Amino acid sequence: MTESSEWLIYRGAGEPHDGMNRLPPAPPWRDFSGRETRETADEGDGLTPATDRGDGSRDRRLGAHRHLAELHRPGAEELEMINAALYLRRPLLVTGSPGAGKSTLAHSVAYELGLGDVLRWSVVSRSRLQDGLYDYDAIARLQDVQIAAQGGDGAEGGGPGAVEAIGSYIRLGPLGTALVPSDSPRVLLIDELDKSDIDLPNDLLNVLEEGEFDIPELQRIADRLPDGEAEVLTADGTKVRVRDGRVRCRAFPFVVLTSNGERDFPAPLMRRCIHLELDLPDHNRLATFVRAHLGDEAARAGDDLINRFLERSRSELLAADQLLNAIYLTDAASPPSRDRLADLLIQRLDRPR
Repeated sequence: MTESSEWLIYRGAGEPHDGMNRLPPAPPWRDFSGRETRETADEGDGLTPATDRGDGSRDRRLGAHRHLAELHRPGAEELEMINAALYLRRPLLVTGSPGAGKSTLAHSVAYELGLGDVLRWSVVSRSRLQDGLYDYDAIARLQDVQIAAQGGDGAEGGGPGAVEAIGSYIRLGPLGTALVPSDSPRVLLIDELDKSDIDLPNDLLNVLEEGEFDIPELQRIADRLPDGEAEVLTADGTKVRVRDGRVRCRAFPFVVLTSNGERDFPAPLMRRCIHLELDLPDHNRLATFVRAHLGDEAARAGDDLINRFLERSRSELLAADQLLNAIYLTDAASPPSRDRLADLLIQRLDRPR
């Protein structure tokens, strides 16, 4: 093997080998091994054991070396709009180019204010309001009723399929979970709303305005439930009781809606939101971003790549996570063709297809 190919794991030689043993640890933002546990979570981070899942999700979003980024502070306008949304209990609509840090903002607020894990609803073209609120598995309930009937038990006495057990077939979505009554607000990230069907932004209006929604499947039988309550599952796996088929928040959640600016939103949604436009990051912000994920040494070694990224971003659509990929790979693998590999990883997102 030539010196120029020493860093390659897969060689395309058609022969099995033990190259996977040389693969370095995953980049922190792609590490799903759950390094962050309850025992090793940062002390005083405000997260209780009930909401600290220990799956490494905070590291992936905020960076494993986030303590090195403490000197960075968001701009004045960014801070003002975030706090305006907190004070007014209004959703924060964050727009900006891919990789500008829109989603990370929600995690940063939750982390600093001790509001627990972020509830995330990743919007796609098929997303409906119902997906965010709750799911009722009527088929599973019917199957349980049939199985119980075949066994001669029937669906009585709280057994599978019984009226009293209906909550077992209902799971709240991220938006529904965020509206569960609690003393402190949850943080809800509705990511890439501009990818949605044309109706979803309008469908969100009433729920975001009233802070409540109904579950008709529970309302129809509320008088047959003990105290009118049913125990349902939330998006993060806990059980809560819903009374009279209505979920109504006590503390309105901190809702972050993100958009890459691919479409305009209707005026009724815009007037219900605080709008924050994130500018392209400058050198200091990019360097802080790299330090938070890869450490101070990697940020210094990749300073030339940061400068090249900034130069190109003036005329090309680029994402900051492309820069992270380039700095990590050129540092971890040390390929001889460093600049060429970096250019291959940082390709303009708006290039003609």
